[in-house]
Amino acid sequence: MEVNIRKIVTYTEKIYKEGGASLERPIKIATAMAVIKNPYANQPFQEDLSELIDSHCPVLGDMLGKEAVELLNEEVEAYGKGALVGTSGEIEHASALIHSLKFGNPFRQLVNGESLLPSSEKRGVTGSSIDLAIKHKTDPKIRSHHQTFEVRIPDAPLPDEIVVICVVASSGRPHPRIGSLHDELGEK
Repeated sequence: MEVNIRKIVTYTEKIYKEGGASLERPIKIATAMAVIKNPYANQPFQEDLSELIDSHCPVLGDMLGKEAVELLNEEVEAYGKGALVGTSGEIEHASALIHSLKFGNPFRQLVNGESLLPSSEKRGVTGSSIDLAIKHKTDPKIRSHHQTFEVRIPDAPLPDEIVVICVVASSGRPHPRIGSLHDELGEK
């Protein structure tokens, strides 16, 4: 099964102030998103999605991970993943792509991550947004790095497409008071 990519979309955000207070150093978040054809859209129910996993996951995990890291152009502290399936597909089609070590391991190894990649997946109409969960790359209990990041592509996913996403961040949330308090109390 061939990976049929319509386009790659990237987005980078650099935060200098939050709540009116400047940050010591800007926080940068970068996403790389592949808009791909869903080979199972409008098809009868498929019990076995292993062909999709085997053919797509290694390619997308490696490509999108590299693209996101290159965009960040800084040390990655936190990461996440997501997938948005068009209305002619199943949520499980999106889940199959991102909930495989064949997708996660290339991305995780690229950034020297140890923790599981937090994820989000959903079905949506063209132009739908998705909130990406982001956590620390080596310790998911560091609460200062728990955050979400919203992305959308105005012309995707079409009903027979899936948007697959990798997200990386140079830091945790801006001014993380709750996470910092728990970290100081030893309640990571």
